[in-house]
Amino acid sequence: MSTVEATAMPQAAPDTALAQWRARMGLSQRAAADALGASFRTYQQWESGISRQTGKPIDPPLTALLAAAAREHGLPPIS
Repeated sequence: MSTVEATAMPQAAPDTALAQWRARMGLSQRAAADALGASFRTYQQWESGISRQTGKPIDPPLTALLAAAAREHGLPPIS
């Protein structure tokens, strides 16, 4: 008798600018959120492009997109 293990299939990242950035950077969602100074849930919402509260489409703030671009190009945060 053999047992079959159920394994979770990895979910493909949504095709959003932040998901593409995170893939290029090789970051987890948690690490990406930390890199942008956002909470994990907020980052997930930005990356999915869907508001968890309303279910409606959302765009990440321009500041998050600019911060992602700066991080990708090796610019340190402004102190």
